[in-house]
Amino acid sequence: MSGRGLLMWDEAVTKYDFGPAHPMDPVRLALTMALVRAYGLDRAVDVVAAKPAGDSTLRLVHREDFVAAVREASANPKAADQSYGLGTADDPAFAGMHEASALIAGQSVGAAEAVWRGVAAHAVNFAGGLHHAMPGAASGFCIYNDASLAIARLLELGAERVAYVDVDVHHGDGVQAAFWDDPRVLTISLHEHPRLLFPGTGWPEETGPAGAGEGSAVNVALPAGTGDEGWLRAFHAVVPELLADFRPQVLVTQHGADTHFEDPLAHLAVSLDAQRAVQEACHELAHEYVEDGRWVALGGGGYAVVDVVPRSWTHLVGIAAHAPVDPESVIPSSWRDEVYARTRQVAPGRMTDGRAVRWRGWDEGYDPADRLDQAVLATRRAVFPLRGLLA
Repeated sequence: MSGRGLLMWDEAVTKYDFGPAHPMDPVRLALTMALVRAYGLDRAVDVVAAKPAGDSTLRLVHREDFVAAVREASANPKAADQSYGLGTADDPAFAGMHEASALIAGQSVGAAEAVWRGVAAHAVNFAGGLHHAMPGAASGFCIYNDASLAIARLLELGAERVAYVDVDVHHGDGVQAAFWDDPRVLTISLHEHPRLLFPGTGWPEETGPAGAGEGSAVNVALPAGTGDEGWLRAFHAVVPELLADFRPQVLVTQHGADTHFEDPLAHLAVSLDAQRAVQEACHELAHEYVEDGRWVALGGGGYAVVDVVPRSWTHLVGIAAHAPVDPESVIPSSWRDEVYARTRQVAPGRMTDGRAVRWRGWDEGYDPADRLDQAVLATRRAVFPLRGLLA
């Protein structure tokens, strides 16, 4: 297996563009890749482009009629069929939508194939992580569910245990739905409480169907306002123990940057430094509990498109490349100049928010009056006994 990581990148992914008024501005992808290059990380990984996902691949997750509807809306956006979630405020139809969406999906599928076949231990597609798309409908800024397609491809190639860990502020509902009754896939999502945020799912009681799939879905519903210490405490109280028990052959992670305190669409208060700490933890967990350290890391949400997303995902690329970026480093002026030229915004100066990263381990005890601890305990009580673990 190659010691170098893979970065999946094709400039054409920036054509996934819902328009100037939409919060998912593709400039976040372009600026991330520019920052990766400014730090020289494109020389620490193999940068490759995969082909767009074809119809046979898309049908591993998506219904044929839905793919046809996306094609039709892509060719004629005004004719988008809203019964498929297309042409809505969240998912406006645009010319070339199918091609851009299939290209992003292809990068995640290509990453999964490369990791499974031993081309590289780690592969990153920060344009991916579009975790809300359902088999028969677009949802929440997501047309095709590249994360689910990558997992489905791994199963098709012979994987028997795939773990999916999603730390986006929104519940990874599309991936959970795709593998709801498949015990080969363990889905874990940490997200803001569904009572407060789209898509309104991801309650701790959602643990999979009775029978073989029971206990294969894990949801940690975090209180609004959760900051670094609580977020990290919740992650470490749930994820490592489950991965140690499941022993996946591949770990797929989704790193939506919208947990950040500057994100305009949600209500958590996580810093860039805590996001980086979870990325490092996922890397370490892959090496500790996953065969050959196989790790596919995806992007996701994130709508502070200058201050947060490029820095967060550049850290992710550096960690996957075994060439981590020093959080205290001064960001190259060339990138800051590019940010101003593209957006007329002043770019951040360092790769840190200046926050100390610390948390209290679950084994140190819990406070029954603390809302964060209540959320963690609800998840552990709902899932852990189903997997033969102590809550």
